[in-house]
Amino acid sequence: MQELCKKNVKKLQKRFYPYICGMEDKRLKVLIACEYSGAVRDQFIKLGHDAMSCDLLPTDVPGPHYEGDVFDIINDGWDLMIAFPPCTDLATSGARWFEEKIKDGRQGKALDFVRKLMNAPIERIAIENPIGVISTYIAKPTQIIQPYQFGDPYQKSTCLWLKNLPPLVSTNVVDKGLFKEFTTKKGVKKKQPMWYYEALSKGADRWKIRSQTFPGIAKAMSEQWSKPGVIQKSLYL
Repeated sequence: MQELCKKNVKKLQKRFYPYICGMEDKRLKVLIACEYSGAVRDQFIKLGHDAMSCDLLPTDVPGPHYEGDVFDIINDGWDLMIAFPPCTDLATSGARWFEEKIKDGRQGKALDFVRKLMNAPIERIAIENPIGVISTYIAKPTQIIQPYQFGDPYQKSTCLWLKNLPPLVSTNVVDKGLFKEFTTKKGVKKKQPMWYYEALSKGADRWKIRSQTFPGIAKAMSEQWSKPGVIQKSLYL
């Protein structure tokens, strides 16, 4: 896996070097949209950047946070936006409810929200979501990553749609973690990552657990998308 990453970085160099060179070594103004956990926001702050999260929910961790509609502040001169739009009406994990969500307009509304984020007047944008209908109705993702590629022993297919940003390069490939095999009430055999399966027992908070951004990915986003020296060094491996 590591050798494959090294072979791919040369391809990334030619395609994304112009975007990287355009990022001066400065304190960036970064908007982390649809985030209440502070996971990605705080990684950027650790590197000295002016980062703020935004969500309809209050922040779980003290720090710069706008509680409200992201489009209230979308024009505030951001250098970079990383957005995590709600996946409830978009992810294929909830496909059995798609027909209902299409009829009542929930899925269409969720897709329109993603389109607005993608078209925001910000030079560099990353949109994150699990595998779902964004790929069908808007665009295929730039890349699909896994937590275990960035040091966290878990599996969660994570799609990224990138504008003027290089794809993330794996930092530490580890084991995929434990899986749970089980049979549903309808007699269907299924297999899920253990952490995802155990979230079912968390009641009302299970959606928060399942939508979490793992630390390794948050760290990679902050380092690879904000520090020109780090990015250029990785491309010349």
